[in-house]
Amino acid sequence: MLFVLLIPMLLGALCIHGEAITPEEKRKLKDQVVEMFDHAYQNYMDHAYPADELMPLTCRGRVRGLEPSRGDVDDALGKFSLTLIDTLDTLVLLNKTTEFEAAVRRVLSDVRLDNDIVVSVFETNIRVLGGLLGGHSMAVMLKEEGQLMQWYQDELLHMAKDVGLRLLPAFNTSSGLPYPRVNLKYGVRGPETRTGTETDTCTACAGTMILEFAALSRFTGDPVFEAHARKALDFLWEKRQRNSNLVGTTINIHSGEWVRRDSGVGAGIDSYYEYLLKAYILLGDDQFLQRFNIHYASIMKYISQPPLLLDVHIHKPLLPARTWMDSLLAFFPGLQVLKGDIRPAIETHEMLYQVTKKHNFLPEAFTTDFRVHWAQHPLRPEFAESTYFLYKATGDPYYLEAGRTILDNLNRYARVPCGFAAMKDVRTGSHEDRMDSFFLAEMFKYLFLLFADVEDVPFDVEDYIFTTEAHFLPLSLSTAPHSSSITLNITSEEELDDSNFDWTCPNTRLMFPDPAFPRNIREPIRSVVDKSCPRPAPYREPGIGRPPLRAQDFMANNPEHLELLRRMGVSLIHLKDGRVQLVQHATQAVSAVAAEDGVRFMQEMMELSSQQQKEQLPPRAIQIVSHPFFGRVVLTAGPAQFGTDLSKSVTGVRGFVTVAEPYSGCSEITNAEYIQGHIALLQRGQCMFAEKARHIQKAGAIGGIVIDDNEGSSSDTAPLFQMAGDGRSTDDITLPLLFLFHKEGNILLEALKEYREVEVLLSDKARDRAAIFKGKPLPGSLIEDSVDTQETQEGCVTDATTTTSFEPLGLSDLTTTERAEPAPQAVTSHEEVNRANEATSPAQDVELSEDLTPKEPHSVQVKEETDSEPKDEAKDRTENRRSVESLLADWQEDLEAFQQMERDEL
Repeated sequence: MLFVLLIPMLLGALCIHGEAITPEEKRKLKDQVVEMFDHAYQNYMDHAYPADELMPLTCRGRVRGLEPSRGDVDDALGKFSLTLIDTLDTLVLLNKTTEFEAAVRRVLSDVRLDNDIVVSVFETNIRVLGGLLGGHSMAVMLKEEGQLMQWYQDELLHMAKDVGLRLLPAFNTSSGLPYPRVNLKYGVRGPETRTGTETDTCTACAGTMILEFAALSRFTGDPVFEAHARKALDFLWEKRQRNSNLVGTTINIHSGEWVRRDSGVGAGIDSYYEYLLKAYILLGDDQFLQRFNIHYASIMKYISQPPLLLDVHIHKPLLPARTWMDSLLAFFPGLQVLKGDIRPAIETHEMLYQVTKKHNFLPEAFTTDFRVHWAQHPLRPEFAESTYFLYKATGDPYYLEAGRTILDNLNRYARVPCGFAAMKDVRTGSHEDRMDSFFLAEMFKYLFLLFADVEDVPFDVEDYIFTTEAHFLPLSLSTAPHSSSITLNITSEEELDDSNFDWTCPNTRLMFPDPAFPRNIREPIRSVVDKSCPRPAPYREPGIGRPPLRAQDFMANNPEHLELLRRMGVSLIHLKDGRVQLVQHATQAVSAVAAEDGVRFMQEMMELSSQQQKEQLPPRAIQIVSHPFFGRVVLTAGPAQFGTDLSKSVTGVRGFVTVAEPYSGCSEITNAEYIQGHIALLQRGQCMFAEKARHIQKAGAIGGIVIDDNEGSSSDTAPLFQMAGDGRSTDDITLPLLFLFHKEGNILLEALKEYREVEVLLSDKARDRAAIFKGKPLPGSLIEDSVDTQETQEGCVTDATTTTSFEPLGLSDLTTTERAEPAPQAVTSHEEVNRANEATSPAQDVELSEDLTPKEPHSVQVKEETDSEPKDEAKDRTENRRSVESLLADWQEDLEAFQQMERDEL
């Protein structure tokens, strides 16, 4: 199982935090946002316009084709003055209406859309179409006020429809999912388009069209745009993984097959979820909220590990797909505010804030222990977006401080003479000659709204929905006429059960007037990343008090140790999936000295864990070779970091299994006469793995198998488990010890209960049956056909096997060769009672080797029977084969999923 060490330490009493921002300071910060916008916008207009973007280091415009290609990033550029279009509604929000009117005239006179250039459908939709619609909304609003834009006759809307028509050819697929790219002049058909050959697109790319396309339909009265966007969303919904209700990252636009089956809330998927909820808010269609809520429940069940958001595999959602997070997921707390789920939003935002303070900006990707994974930062606005929404929801001035941190870091590290430059490496502070249009479209909107008072904003933002590019679309569109020809694909009544959902329309008004609410949630997470507070050793008078508990001495089955943890404010939490968290709350300690002891204990635990992390070992195999299995059943087993290295053994270790007494193996073995020369079966729990190994070795065992005590655990859904030592030398342990999850262990125990003598082979991988039986005639029949004859050949059952009662498991599960594919990640642990020793740095899942999956794919093999058989046995066999076929289908799906994960990692 996966073990997590979270170290949320309440340092409110130990650190002095800044004073609350005064109204005067808030006003100055608002003015500073405007000044920073002017610096960026004016430099674009002076040095780059009419180019798409500003190159702030060289003070010139980026024109596609004239600069070295940057790959897919350049697909956002279409020679249509991208930054100007993307900035239109920002000008109005910042009360620059004169500049807005001038900018609209420039767009109408200078921008051409019929360029022979291939652009991203997704980027063109959210930036250009969204920018024109946002500009149109602002122009109409200003015109209705009777002051400005009196000449305006929907020119921006006409341009928006032109853009929409140029994007429509991308939807010409059998699935309704759009091609990822389109030629603005020629569409997607024909050699002159230089596109239309792609087969894959990201989920967000296909699922982030509905706001702009529906708004375009309702503004113009032409339903075709909304219809196409709805069809794409319907198709993605139908292709979700039905068990996990998650979607993958990349999908084939023709077949609908998932190409990348990892699922998260960051890059590749992010705005798909965002648009489901916002489509409900904008359009008032309950179906969008229903779908969002179903997805959201799965996100919170599988992906959310507060404060982390970790990608998982859609078919095995308990299996992490990576050990790092990308910065695009920073939008998610803001979306949770719209959903009304404030607590996890506060938790994740606080984690992101601490990462920001550690690196000055959010790295493009960072690990679960908050180290840099990808060092770039292209001035992304998602963290500012969530900061704004959380401030709106809680009214907590803490988020004004977070906004000030963003401003200070932008000015200190990203500001250059000709604008703001993206960070090439947040660790070194080096720049990249790049200022993306979204910096002006989004960043300054959210920061201005964060610091502005109501009277500073020229219109009521509550009358609008933000698109993913922060463009304003009026909520009045929900009542705009639209064609009744748009059909709704209603799913089953069970999925649409109204009782499962909160139908209250979300809003971002003050939801929690008590500032203590968010503060009490944040504080346990605050110092997970931020190590700025000094922690001097507490003063102890000689002879007063007891020495603190040391991490290397801790045993979780020791009541005295658990009481010491409680006094230090440290709690041990067993999660439902088998993970264990160590959490420290300094305010729950009995004294300040005890709180400091708790901090030190947690730090020692991290250091101990770091010392114990060895090279991850590949999975091992337990092959049942006795009657009636004959090598057909292979169970995936977790290795130990001590004892016999099975990878160096040609033959492996073969022997009969016997249940040890006591079953825990945590004291001297009482049935040593039966254990001697056998492989001992042990239950996980109550002591450390190395201690179990020493006890059975002393009793004369030739090997050991530890079976998980967490009922329902399985290698199908959990990462590979790896057993570590006890912090001492384990050179004295010379036998092999393997670990089985509960499901696989139950198969072995049920076989033992049914046949009393069960022989297994412990090895590094499943062996060929010919090699196992060494030239002897291979048993060729299935289980049912071989029972009687085999019992005769094997002779009497000995008393050497000790049985115990377990929940029965149908033997139909044992009729196939289960060469279980090991999970692509391994987790190291001592034992349940000392799992905390295996935890890594704060809020960190164990960082794993990416090359743990065997190169040979697993298989499920069923030997076909050709001999004659009685009719009743033939009938039984037919039924068995039906169940086997079903099992084969499941295994095949898993095999394909794991193979794709291997390709993704490569």
